[in-house]
Amino acid sequence: MSRNPSSLVLIRPAARHFVPGGRPIFVVGIYNLGKGPVEFRVANVEAVQTVNRQAVDLKVITYEQLVNEERNRQIFAAVLTGVAAGANAVAASQSGYYHGNTTIHTSRGTYTAHTTGFSPTAAAIAQARASAQNEAMIASTIEAGQRNMAMLEQAVIKDNTLLPGEWYGGQVHLQPLGSDAASGPKTYSIALLVGPDRHEIDIVQEAVR
Repeated sequence: MSRNPSSLVLIRPAARHFVPGGRPIFVVGIYNLGKGPVEFRVANVEAVQTVNRQAVDLKVITYEQLVNEERNRQIFAAVLTGVAAGANAVAASQSGYYHGNTTIHTSRGTYTAHTTGFSPTAAAIAQARASAQNEAMIASTIEAGQRNMAMLEQAVIKDNTLLPGEWYGGQVHLQPLGSDAASGPKTYSIALLVGPDRHEIDIVQEAVR
């Protein structure tokens, strides 16, 4: 916790343990103690990690950047879904064809007859099943994308003006932590401006075991 004349800031990790190689995520809470509105800007958030006893700046990933990443992920997911749906449709279109071999024994010898055919009913059933599966895949892809966008909108901190007595907060996402030769807790410092107040909080986070 950090308290200054006109504002109070609380910061804690979003999870109890960090995942090696993953982005650290913190939950920030800001309270306006003053008598007038104060400004908070994400651009004024700074993060530093201590790596091998050296201070290393960590980039703050903004809401806009996270949204852009999610859109790119959705495009990639849509392409994969389209490929899977196309393969499903092609396989279904071939389902009506059948092939068979029949062995015929006669007084003159044994013969093998090869027969082929097409069943419109079997093809229609397979295509209907494939169409339903494709619709379900597409709907699931769209739903997942919308859900992820909504989560970002609700959770990630953004620029904001706080009125007197108002709380505001959200998640701060940082770039993945640098490699540290020392095993054990990760230590970092997060600083931010709330109006004229500068807050700086040191955080120690354990690794997942």
